[in-house]
Amino acid sequence: MIPLYVTHASPYPWAMIPPPTALTEAIDASLARIAAAPPGPARLEAQLRQLAKWRSIVLANTLVARQGTIVAHGPFAGMDYAVEASEGARAPRLLGLYEAALHPVIEAVVARPYAQVVDIGCAEGYYAVGLARRMPRTQVHARDSDPNARALCARLAARNSVEDRVQIGPEVTHDDLALCATAPTFVLCDIEGAEVRLLDPASAPALRQADILVECHSGAVLDTLTNRFAASHRITRIDRALCPDLLPPWAVELSDLDRLLLLWEWRAMPTPWLWMEAR
Repeated sequence: MIPLYVTHASPYPWAMIPPPTALTEAIDASLARIAAAPPGPARLEAQLRQLAKWRSIVLANTLVARQGTIVAHGPFAGMDYAVEASEGARAPRLLGLYEAALHPVIEAVVARPYAQVVDIGCAEGYYAVGLARRMPRTQVHARDSDPNARALCARLAARNSVEDRVQIGPEVTHDDLALCATAPTFVLCDIEGAEVRLLDPASAPALRQADILVECHSGAVLDTLTNRFAASHRITRIDRALCPDLLPPWAVELSDLDRLLLLWEWRAMPTPWLWMEAR
């Protein structure tokens, strides 16, 4: 059995138990607040998610201790992912299994001569920096409304020596999207439900000329965007996929639950993508 490299109370009875870290104390406090709610399935689900997130962070720390911060697989293999995820799980990103269903699309994007990429909701820069590394002639516009995410993205770009081609800025407006008409453009959009407001060709007509990959946070969003872009784009729906065969060899010594948590992206529900290619 391979023990985890941990800095918190270990689930293994034979492991030494150091004092609780800030993470452990924060999770304990969160669980206590949740426990004050009336008993029932909703409370149990909330507690389960907190515990699963805690364990996911533990596993990400183990990955870093075991094999460093270089992304192991996928389209961004070789990127030094030496930052925390600003949202979602870090472990799948480190493994290169994050949003595995999108990997064929990302490879197609890399193969095309886009002059610019617009990453809307760039978070800490996993895609912005990954694409900048793979597309050395392309300018990447990384945009996010969260100042902390922008700071992490800047650190990640510098760590991977692409800071000269990753322009980081705040929230995107319809006027900003006019740049899609200036050169061949790939738009990546993941903005937690605000995609219907922003991706409107009536308000941002240059979008009709761009190839767009967008995460849809409800069925209504998926239908609305499909209807909006059907005339100007070829549209493919992409649902989630997992790649358990690419877990590190030493993961065979982990429990089944830990192996699942290495793949878990912290999603609470399905979030299909639309790959919309301009006709």
